[in-house]
Amino acid sequence: MVEGRVCLSKEVRNELELLKRKRLHRIKSETVCGPSGVTNMMSRSGGDALRAPASCGVRLQGNAESFSRSNVASCEKDVFSKRKVDKFYTSDLEWTEKIPECPVYCPTKEEFEDPLVYFQKIAPEASKYGICKIISPLSATVPAGAVLMKEKAGFKFTTRVQPLRLAEWDTDDRVTFFMSGRNYTFRDFEKMANKVFSRRYYSAGCLPATYMEKEFWHEIACGKMESVEYACDVEGSAFSSSPSDLLGTSKWNLKKLSRLPKSTLRLLETAIPGVTDPMLYIGMLFSIFAWHVEDHYLYSINYHHCGASKTWYGVPGHSALRFEKVVKEHVYTNDVLSVDGEDGAFDVLLGKTTLFPPNILLEHDVPVYKAVQNPGEFVITFPRAYHAGFSHGFNCGEAVNFAIGDWFPLGAVACLRYAHLNRVPLLPHEELLCKEAMLLNSSLELEDLDYSPADLASHHSIKASFVKLIRFLHRARWSIMKSRACTSVSLNYHRTVVCTLCKRDCYIAFVNCSCYSHHVCLRHDIKSLDFPCGSHHCLFLRDDVGEMEAAAKKFEQDNAISKAVERQAENGDDMYSYPLSNKFQNDVEDGYFPYCEINVDLKPEIATMTSATGQTVEYGHNSLSHNTGNFRPELTDALSSFAASTLCSFVEQVGSSAKNVQGLANLGNTNDKRFCEEVPENTYESSVLCLSREDRPG
Repeated sequence: MVEGRVCLSKEVRNELELLKRKRLHRIKSETVCGPSGVTNMMSRSGGDALRAPASCGVRLQGNAESFSRSNVASCEKDVFSKRKVDKFYTSDLEWTEKIPECPVYCPTKEEFEDPLVYFQKIAPEASKYGICKIISPLSATVPAGAVLMKEKAGFKFTTRVQPLRLAEWDTDDRVTFFMSGRNYTFRDFEKMANKVFSRRYYSAGCLPATYMEKEFWHEIACGKMESVEYACDVEGSAFSSSPSDLLGTSKWNLKKLSRLPKSTLRLLETAIPGVTDPMLYIGMLFSIFAWHVEDHYLYSINYHHCGASKTWYGVPGHSALRFEKVVKEHVYTNDVLSVDGEDGAFDVLLGKTTLFPPNILLEHDVPVYKAVQNPGEFVITFPRAYHAGFSHGFNCGEAVNFAIGDWFPLGAVACLRYAHLNRVPLLPHEELLCKEAMLLNSSLELEDLDYSPADLASHHSIKASFVKLIRFLHRARWSIMKSRACTSVSLNYHRTVVCTLCKRDCYIAFVNCSCYSHHVCLRHDIKSLDFPCGSHHCLFLRDDVGEMEAAAKKFEQDNAISKAVERQAENGDDMYSYPLSNKFQNDVEDGYFPYCEINVDLKPEIATMTSATGQTVEYGHNSLSHNTGNFRPELTDALSSFAASTLCSFVEQVGSSAKNVQGLANLGNTNDKRFCEEVPENTYESSVLCLSREDRPG
């Protein structure tokens, strides 16, 4: 027996060896040994659409010099044998005692009644730390083990094998980071995990968190454990369905959270595992969740059902760019960054395979806080807060994302960065914003509504984001119609489509080609597009766009909203326009003003179109002036066969059509572009990012 070595079965270990050798042989036959980018390791998606493969593993890049010295030898390494990195001074672990604790909240049963209301209450303070801990006043009366073994008979899961070594990244990691482990029942995994723990510490009893933290970083740097197993992103829940379980019947049951009245994600028509529906995370000694930020900068909530503690590290959202800069300059090498600047680090961090000790952040003045989560406790991560951590032993946790109104400005930043990286979004941000804004507009028409200060702050975020979106799309439509870039206009009966050029989601309007297979958002130079099917472009527009513009104008009657819009115009921090160039800078001189009447000035070569009702709709070359509130063009026969686009097909639309039109529009020069921080006046000032005119991408 070797103390501390993870006891994988001989069969599993042989399979891993064989898999590794086969794949390395193939890699060697196709490429020359050396540094390799990581962009091929993931689907080009918003965050981590392929959640399971991308969520496990540890990658640490050293500096360029040390990397180049080791890249030739890397092809000869054993399965988990990697050259250790000594530049992080892990022999001195006193820094673990210098990381301050995050806030801890102990709500009363009355305060605990509605989780989203409580989050709104604590967010102004807690968001400054990136993470916080909430100790539940209610206890589960049915243990998670009983739920998973009895209520969910036949429940099994497959683990992932995590290499446990602080080491340089090399080409081999494309194999080792995605190795599948064994198939377990909950009880079998617990037995295996406890056996590993007791072999190392001669007891299965819990040990102090401060001791385990030092043990973890020492093991990562120079220990004997080759790997651990971690069941991450397992679909399901360990909350009991028993009516006698107080926590299970409460609104803090994570299965219910996304559908609560204040939850923005309630507006999604299709469930997304891990986002709207919770997932389980079943770990063992030193199982790792690597540094990452949530998809679309959403909130996350994690409940600790049972077992050993977890240590969390969190960086507040207002320091996200500083975090990425430190990672880019002191962790990664340029060899693995597909994009220059902080966006390159962000792109790699999306893979959830990067772990490094947080003392690096402390040394470069990036604030970091920690939490030790025990059974019965919730950990909340706030929008754009990077976080990571590890397990002290066998445990079972459950997590899900959520969003409330104040999230929309941060969600817009995430969408912009996904577009910059050409990643497909996971959520239809534009659709969620429009639906939330129109519901808010309807509620404001009711009398005697008494909103709390937190609700008013949330409403401000929704209204300001909505007005900025509507203003941009109105200006874009005005420019398109003035330039006569489109030959026809039709109703948009879709839910959401994805732009084939920049992967932006389009809900209100988009342009399509003659074969109706190339959706393009209004952020591109439509006249320069050269589709294989021809140059006839049709503008698709929602029939309720007039109602949306009326709501936006109503929102602008609020002085705070109008000031927010004015600041955007002055600073050029429009989150919704990228990758559009500055083609609108002379709009005022050309007669444009917000919400002005738009003339439908079509090309003369398209004289007639057949509507979905069989009637002939004539479009002459004369200018057809219309008010968007009364504009109701008909849908053509060719479009009537389109099924309504729903979230389940949201990602699948891009496919082959992207290859035909990629690069046809001028996306601008994205080299040497940086994101910069400003402090806006809306809620969670410390977390909202604004772009200056000089530094925004494109």
